[in-house]
Amino acid sequence: MHFLEEITLIATVSIIVTLVLGRFKLPVVAGLVLTGALVGPHGLSLANDSETIEVIAEVGVVFLLFTIGLEFSLGRLKHIFRQVALGGLLQVGATASITTVVALSLNRPLPEAIVYGFVFALSSTALVLRTLNERNELDAPHGRFIVGTLIFQDLCIVPMVLIIPLLSQGLENLYVWKEIGLAMAQAVLMVTALFVCSRKLVPLLFKWVDASRSSEVFILTVLCLCIGTAYLTSLTGLSLALGAFLAGMIVADTDFRHRAMGDILPLKDVFVSFFFVSIGMFFDFDVLFDYTGEVLLLLLAFLFGKGLIASLAAMFMRFPPRAAWLAGVGLAQFGEFGFVLIQLAIQENVISSDEIAPLLNAGILSMFLTPLIVYKAPHFTAGERILDPLAKLLGTKSAEDLEQKTVGHNDHVIIIGYGISGELLTASLRTLSIETVVLEMNSDNVSRGRGRGDPVYYADATSEEALGHAHLESARAVVVMINDHGATERVLATIDRLQVNVPIFVRTQYMIGVEDFNKFKPAGVVACEVEGGLEVLSRVLRKLEVPRNLIIREIDHARSQTMHSDREFKEDALPIRDHEELKDLTVENILLIAGSRAESKSPKELKIAEKTGVLVIAIKREEKLILHRLADTILEVGDVVYCIGEKADLEIIPAWFDPVLDQKKK
Repeated sequence: MHFLEEITLIATVSIIVTLVLGRFKLPVVAGLVLTGALVGPHGLSLANDSETIEVIAEVGVVFLLFTIGLEFSLGRLKHIFRQVALGGLLQVGATASITTVVALSLNRPLPEAIVYGFVFALSSTALVLRTLNERNELDAPHGRFIVGTLIFQDLCIVPMVLIIPLLSQGLENLYVWKEIGLAMAQAVLMVTALFVCSRKLVPLLFKWVDASRSSEVFILTVLCLCIGTAYLTSLTGLSLALGAFLAGMIVADTDFRHRAMGDILPLKDVFVSFFFVSIGMFFDFDVLFDYTGEVLLLLLAFLFGKGLIASLAAMFMRFPPRAAWLAGVGLAQFGEFGFVLIQLAIQENVISSDEIAPLLNAGILSMFLTPLIVYKAPHFTAGERILDPLAKLLGTKSAEDLEQKTVGHNDHVIIIGYGISGELLTASLRTLSIETVVLEMNSDNVSRGRGRGDPVYYADATSEEALGHAHLESARAVVVMINDHGATERVLATIDRLQVNVPIFVRTQYMIGVEDFNKFKPAGVVACEVEGGLEVLSRVLRKLEVPRNLIIREIDHARSQTMHSDREFKEDALPIRDHEELKDLTVENILLIAGSRAESKSPKELKIAEKTGVLVIAIKREEKLILHRLADTILEVGDVVYCIGEKADLEIIPAWFDPVLDQKKK
């Protein structure tokens, strides 16, 4: 079969499979992997040119890492350093170590056991980030932990790729360790040299390219940086993926980051699709049937063993049980770069393809199941209850701190969530001398709030204990402003269960979730989706010069279809220059001089409007600006008169305010 025929066949099967899986709320990635399993050599054998598919897949990996680099510049890495360094180190280190020990206990050779540890330590960046983005959970506590851990995993690919080729030489050989050290030093030097050279050269290059005003040249420049940097790193023994990631980070620190992302995304999506198809091609139905028990055990190790380790890592970083549970679920699957490591280990004869086949099959199955499990996980509380004892052990100090520092609070406001909205509300209430207690699950936000002098405490507001320490029974109001929809619902359910009569205000992201909260009868629910949409609506209509009363009518109509609010339309009036119909009018200021025609007379007496078409709109007398009853105001020497009219008419007016020189000018 010709290669183009295979591409067409793969694309056709992918469309059919992803549409079918879409009915079951499974992501496109799962459909692509299943497509590979169906059309691959171990399935229906419809696509046999696996080598060419692998080449396309390798290009897909390069583009994928390039876009990841675009998302995570050096500045952003500094911002989430704690999640990246600590969370990632705990998850990767613990998972790799425990897996290696387990493999050794099963009589696996040390090099092979290390490969198992590396593969189990990695999760699917593409799959998990897409799932979190679809559920709007990237900024939720568990989302931040997952993102930070995934970044660390991507960075760990570098030493893993360096170590695997050396495993076949034997780790007891001192020469091997020397080679590993030299390779790591070479990697550090290469990375440093690339950043030092590119920080100045790349921005300058993009400025030259942008000056050409050619989109084709810009795209070619981006491709050259992406693939060229990957190729340069490969010449020094490093991976193509590392070079692409570095290229993305370099471009991310320029002003052309978003344009590069927009231009490269279509290419990335196409090639990455083939990458997932190529992974599916390694799924062997015969292995599944012949080694069913082993595949299922490995699948359970991914879903439960790896998930438990990730949850414990989140707990040790003082994340609450719910966030730790969801983080464990989100990271409990095979990673696409685990496939890269397996292929490298097979090429270096560290492991055999037959021995690793059950692991690969189990990993691919975990990628199928993860999106469904992530979707269902917020509705199961068993995982949280299992982690509760450890949470109390690790969080006892925080609970006591909250209890001691909120003693005596009465008639206060409890704010749950200290993002931008929580910070603004806390500051306003402090200005008004209204006491507040803020509960937050992001330790960085807690530190930031305390630095500002706000009473922010690390606590999980979904627990009765935390709300008790915050003295819910004597609170004046509760305001819930967190991004996790499920956690918000649990907070409301906990307050309802405590049977405390306190007004509750809720901020949510989307209108579709309001019905879940209304059953708790909150005092008010604000959907950012609605309020943001109405703000855009009002500004657009005002810019289009729609009359104010019609804007108010449209806003009221939009609110009647969504949710009620007491907020009124407050958009400022447009300046004259922004009114298209009035663009020919000009405002002119004229000083009244003694002996002029206008002295001691009013605009009405002068009949300025009738004779010239010019309208007096304000009079400045000393430091006072007169705006009312202008037609009857007697003009005095020294007044500055503001007039509006067409340019030609305004040229006549100054003669009325200058001294009269002869009878004609009278």
